[in-house]
Amino acid sequence: PQEPSVTQTQTAVPPRSAIAAEHTWNAASVYAGEAAWAAEADSLPAAIAAVEAHAGHLADGPAALLAAFSAIESLMARVERLFSYVIMDHNVDTSNQDGARRHGQAQGIVGQAFGALGFFDPELLAIGRDTLDQWLKDEPRLAVYAHYMNDLFRRQQHVRSAEVEQLLGMLADPFGGAANTENLLTNADFKFKPARAGDGAELPQTQGNHDALLESTDRETRRTAYEHYTDQYLAYKNTLASNLTTSIKQNVFRTRARKHASSLEASLFANHIQPAVFHNLIDTFRRNVPTWHRYWAIRRKALGLDRLHVYDIKAPLTSVAPVVTYPQAVEMICAGMAPLGEAYVDVLRRGCLDERWVDMAPNQGKTNGAFSAGAHGTHPFILMSYDDSLGAMSTLAHELGHSLHSYYAWQTQPYIYANYSLFVAEVASNFNQAMVRAHLLAQNPERDFRISVIEEAMSNFHRYFFIMPTLARFELETHQRVERGEGLTASDMNALMADLFAEGYGEHVVMDREREGITWATFGHLYADYYVYQYATGISAAHALARPILAGAPGAAENYLAFLKTGGSVYPLDALNLAGVDMTQPQAVEAAFEVLAGMVSQLEALFA
Repeated sequence: PQEPSVTQTQTAVPPRSAIAAEHTWNAASVYAGEAAWAAEADSLPAAIAAVEAHAGHLADGPAALLAAFSAIESLMARVERLFSYVIMDHNVDTSNQDGARRHGQAQGIVGQAFGALGFFDPELLAIGRDTLDQWLKDEPRLAVYAHYMNDLFRRQQHVRSAEVEQLLGMLADPFGGAANTENLLTNADFKFKPARAGDGAELPQTQGNHDALLESTDRETRRTAYEHYTDQYLAYKNTLASNLTTSIKQNVFRTRARKHASSLEASLFANHIQPAVFHNLIDTFRRNVPTWHRYWAIRRKALGLDRLHVYDIKAPLTSVAPVVTYPQAVEMICAGMAPLGEAYVDVLRRGCLDERWVDMAPNQGKTNGAFSAGAHGTHPFILMSYDDSLGAMSTLAHELGHSLHSYYAWQTQPYIYANYSLFVAEVASNFNQAMVRAHLLAQNPERDFRISVIEEAMSNFHRYFFIMPTLARFELETHQRVERGEGLTASDMNALMADLFAEGYGEHVVMDREREGITWATFGHLYADYYVYQYATGISAAHALARPILAGAPGAAENYLAFLKTGGSVYPLDALNLAGVDMTQPQAVEAAFEVLAGMVSQLEALFA
């Protein structure tokens, strides 16, 4: 998933070929070259066939089951490595046709691999729980799969026959088309009309520098950047709406194929999360909307505006913005994360400065935003566009939270449990930001610096605790309409989105309903169903975990590191409980709103 875009403000964006190697990700550490990647891709069909050969033989005994597990893990580790390479390779330059071709080829291989696994769970269920439990006792090497078995029988009522499971697995490739189309259309094909500065100068606009334009001190730059950006999406609103509706219908199809009551329940069921967690978030968000109204009011006052428009939400509140070079950012982050111990900080610094985890430079064709990617056995790579700002430093801290989470899970867990769920993914990332901000505010009392740090925090809260819950409400309603068999048009989506934002802005923000209504189309996150709400639960859990560590509570840092190491070996709610947070109750979300309200109060005092 893509994260907040933090990019350069240069008017000329260099081509990928002009980027220095030390500013790019270490692709050679994954495959020696494109020929090595192609050779691996060509060899995988034989490995897929070898896994299929185990079909019909799982009941032969513990040795046969162990051999099947081993073959599957070996195959999927290779497939994941293959696909993680093209994720980075394609997104650093979406205009590269060879990269796009590899991406498409890898998607096909992923679909074939998942299709080949269709026999596995149905055969295990046919063997029966009692027999499998005995095999786990008889063959010690099978004991590691106990959690997998427990989860399988929890999911039993939603596992279909081997033939149906094979078909559902094969859908991974064609069903990925909607998200891929959105990515290529908006990142490779869209050409945005330039923004226009107050002095009439034209400022080129791309996905990569859009946020930087919205952060300009020049209001005309912000206004025209916002309008020209959203107008490009509005020009394709019908295509984008049809594409997203296709994605929603695919999700509803999978929901019904597995006999779930709703797409929300199906999505949450996969990670053993109760629907109350989702609804607690939405209800708590709606109760606390007045906190956002306070923020809009102080922002208008701080900017000296009669009326605050949507395009003013990212305008800088101080003219003395700190310049933070990439090496300085790394040291700031290391200092903020010091309470986790020397080992954590050493891994972080080495990844950023020596092992080239981070593809940091802006270039033409680079995907908007930032994300962490990789696979068991590779580095946890980061894609972003660094621009020497405090916001870029914070985005780097965020992505390093993901990457260190992956690093510890991959180092600690066997392959079957190496990947953590989306529900906990945004915890570690926001935790890093919370820790670094606390360190910066504690170390520097200078007014403009404090305003900049708080402003960066509010920008992050705005995205995760305002935009994402609003998108989650949009997502729930659009899925429910499709589930009821209702039509869904671009006008329907835009009207719904505008209504939801109007509630959040209240009377404090002037909103262009048409342009704000197209916001849904600017977030590719919606192609990962029911993902966006987890940003808000993630930031809530992150602040709940940071609080005792910052207070020096005994064992708090050790509990957090234990959480990072769980990977997928326990359910996500249990992993958070291990670290000391109960997300089945609304307290963590309420506590995060207390942090948000505290930031607003500090701004009110600073601008008194």
